[in-house]
Amino acid sequence: MKRLAPYARLEVIEVPEAPPGLQGSPEEQKALAYEEKEITRHIREDAYLIVLDAQGETLDSPALASRLAKLQLEGKVKADFIIGGPAGLAKGLKERAPLCLSLSALTFPHRLARIILLEQLYRSFKIIRGEPYHR
Repeated sequence: MKRLAPYARLEVIEVPEAPPGLQGSPEEQKALAYEEKEITRHIREDAYLIVLDAQGETLDSPALASRLAKLQLEGKVKADFIIGGPAGLAKGLKERAPLCLSLSALTFPHRLARIILLEQLYRSFKIIRGEPYHR
């Protein structure tokens, strides 16, 4: 987050996780609906919504930088990135987002996904500005 400060204003908002249920169970669906409601309260109206999901589009670092640069050129300078909890994200959130990204085909704890996303955003800004970055 400190390395991103020169490039972007960043705010991390955590919403309480609903207790996970069994996969596909009514309890899990209730948990996802609860989390969707909590997340939706924090989505800015003027922000471009990007969700992270295992079934999302996979980009390498230069491609992500290119996509973010294109959004900036289109005047979409605010973005809200949504990372789900252990059960993922509700279908409604995924459908609402114009961009759905996957960080990897591997499974990561959602807290680790935040670190990976922040690192990729940092790399993207470095690439966009033509600055060198650690490989």
